[in-house]
Amino acid sequence: MITFIIAVALLIIGYFTYGAFIEKLFTANDKRATPAFTKQDNVDYLPMGTKRNSMIQLLNIAGVGPIFGPIMGALYGPVAFLWIVFGAIFAGAVHDYLTGMISIRNGGAHLPQLAGKFLGKSMKHIVNGFSVLLLLLVGTVFVTAPAELLSGILPAGIGLAVIITVIFAYYTLATILPVDKIIGKIYPILGALLLLSAVGIGGGLIVQGQPIPELSFQNMHPDQAPIFPLLFLTISCGAISGFHATQTPIISRTTENEGSGRKIFYGMMIAEGIIAMIWAAAAMSIFNGVNLNEIIAAGGPGAVVSEVSMTMLGAVGGTLAVIGVIVLPITSGDTSFRSARMIIADYFRINQKKMPNRLWIALPLFVASFALTNMDFTILWRYFSWANQSTAMIALWVGAMYLVLAGKNHWVASIPATFMTMATFTYILNAPIGFGLPMELSYMIAAIGTLVVIALFVKRARAYMGTKFPVDEQIESTYDKAPAKA
Repeated sequence: MITFIIAVALLIIGYFTYGAFIEKLFTANDKRATPAFTKQDNVDYLPMGTKRNSMIQLLNIAGVGPIFGPIMGALYGPVAFLWIVFGAIFAGAVHDYLTGMISIRNGGAHLPQLAGKFLGKSMKHIVNGFSVLLLLLVGTVFVTAPAELLSGILPAGIGLAVIITVIFAYYTLATILPVDKIIGKIYPILGALLLLSAVGIGGGLIVQGQPIPELSFQNMHPDQAPIFPLLFLTISCGAISGFHATQTPIISRTTENEGSGRKIFYGMMIAEGIIAMIWAAAAMSIFNGVNLNEIIAAGGPGAVVSEVSMTMLGAVGGTLAVIGVIVLPITSGDTSFRSARMIIADYFRINQKKMPNRLWIALPLFVASFALTNMDFTILWRYFSWANQSTAMIALWVGAMYLVLAGKNHWVASIPATFMTMATFTYILNAPIGFGLPMELSYMIAAIGTLVVIALFVKRARAYMGTKFPVDEQIESTYDKAPAKA
């Protein structure tokens, strides 16, 4: 219990200390006009208040990641607490703040455009394809996960196919309508439900004196799966997640001033870390390692959510908590497809003011996602985990390059970028879904690959140094100089 309380306290302290340091390093300027005003189109670009943006950002980035990931990460034991705390403060929140603020400084640009500007034009095309694939996987995972949870609490006559169809119908509306029509109106309400469910579980852990294990560096995974790199991909949302880099530009286009960036981007990542901490602690305290593994194998992490909620809060409170958890994937699935639509529109320079232009981009995404819902959830999650953390790695290198060219301390981004590069390389080299190499060989090749990435980064930085690189100039996009497709 002491470890859990200290960990939550450290996350809060991190916001007020390291978060303030990162904000000062970036030099947020409230006098600079933001894209919400300079590019206002009342569809994707429009000003909204800090509280509303913060709640939307939290629901955008949360998904099932800070619940399902920590539940599966709990199999490793209390060492998972360390990754959530230090990952969120020094990697995840920095990642979110930099991607959000750099996007604001560059006209609300998405990650592919930022990668093209700061890491080279070829990276724009690579990251564009990678981001759309990631968002498609995320959207699909966030259809199947809430559908399965809903099927457990709705009347038996309502089949899984019906629930999936309804979720897709909602996603279609949320993807193509102006951001303030659905997302801007219902997210504050859903956000309150999410926070209440998290507070209920967290409060229950403390009040009931649940036996949350104290800090241990021992690997308690029943299959002795290696902590590195698997823990750092299993727990992504809640520590660091590349998916967030696809979501922050949605809010960078509605942020009224740069001074609210720490609350919106850094602060909401810390809030997600606290949610992750609560669910990791709940999974560790209510089940021992063997039983937890058996429940996950039989019914997935969703079964753990239901069991924890009902055990700690009773039938009524538990049902409300499960509904709060269902909110998470639904409110990230809709913005996954919305973000994919915006990225594709920017890439092909398709103006989004007209509804048909939004619709014909969105519909193929939903068709592809519907086909993917027939895949095994665990397989989807493995590919999502790798693609997700690889995107985080790219976003951190973008942030590091921005800081280098702005003459600022780049180590706040380049150190976590190096760590995530090593982790993602090791995983894909060793994992059955990747190359299936022995772990020792994977470590060696990943280390060499990481050194190559660092060398390329240094080479690119030196090529830019000495030039008047436009770090804070708007990236030409759908709404800018070149004629856009009608």
